[in-house]
Amino acid sequence: MNVSGRTHDSAGGGPKRPALDEYVQGVLAGDRTILGRAITLVESSSAAHQESAQELLTQLMPRTGGALRLGVTGVPGVGKSTFIDVLGATLTTAGHRVAVLAVDPSSEITGGSILGDKTRMSRLGVDDNAFIRPSPSAGVLGGVARKTREAMLLCEAAGFDIVIVETVGVGQSETVVADMTDLFLVLMLPGAGDELQGMKRGLMELADIIAVNKADGENTQAAELAAREYEGAMRLMHEHDTDWAVPVLTCSALANTGIDNLWRRIADRHQELRESGLLEEKRCGQTLRWMRVLLDEHLRLAVRSHPAVRGMWDQIEQDVANGRIPAAAGAKLILDAFAGTT
Repeated sequence: MNVSGRTHDSAGGGPKRPALDEYVQGVLAGDRTILGRAITLVESSSAAHQESAQELLTQLMPRTGGALRLGVTGVPGVGKSTFIDVLGATLTTAGHRVAVLAVDPSSEITGGSILGDKTRMSRLGVDDNAFIRPSPSAGVLGGVARKTREAMLLCEAAGFDIVIVETVGVGQSETVVADMTDLFLVLMLPGAGDELQGMKRGLMELADIIAVNKADGENTQAAELAAREYEGAMRLMHEHDTDWAVPVLTCSALANTGIDNLWRRIADRHQELRESGLLEEKRCGQTLRWMRVLLDEHLRLAVRSHPAVRGMWDQIEQDVANGRIPAAAGAKLILDAFAGTT
């Protein structure tokens, strides 16, 4: 790895890739071009790039952790991109620097529309105090999550004091984003009804704040009614939780109403968490859980790629799948081969 001040050619003789110290200096200076290239580096699956990326992150770690990390999710059609665009523009006008990251594990299958967010977020897309980074198409949620977590740290080191992580996928993506952010905002549509019945309990348990978007025009009354229904549902779910009553608010990104009030609630809650020490405790837990996930992932890869295991892996999987040996016995055979005890 080149750690001098010189740039070096990337593989294939393409454009020169910055050296490590250039990445560090560029990110710390808030250079959005270098920041984008640094995120590309951490997204790379190349072993050499990963080594460089981890050294880069290690050097930048003392400059991370200062941002408010907000997770945002919502049902299809709720207007997440418009909401984030309006909220982000409001925040940059107030002097904040805002980074928007996205987690979209479904994009490889669906083609994903998240890559269009930079154009849909018309205000933030041209704002010098904003940075928008869609996740790459990846099919594996863990891979996207790793890249998003590391991109978040890079954005913090670059001086962005608010990082919004948007989940546009399905399944476990909400849980993953909630476990890398300080507060998790769930956007809903007016008219609870069947939506309330079908709302996943798991998602409701993740929510720190619920906002009913599109509360404008003819939808205003329906949005207020929906907010009351969600509020009642959250009270029942958290009836024994005295620490935080999940607020349910209404807003309209299109009309730019209720956004300021919603942000005040988010900022006030974040300040409460910081002053009480709960924010540090939460982040420590998130980081440790993520380290354990990565450790499990790397150990599985190391076991499967071990010379003594490669030749037996497929047969053992078949034997377990067909019921010829118990799963525990199959795991023991693999671990014994890996440890050299067979």
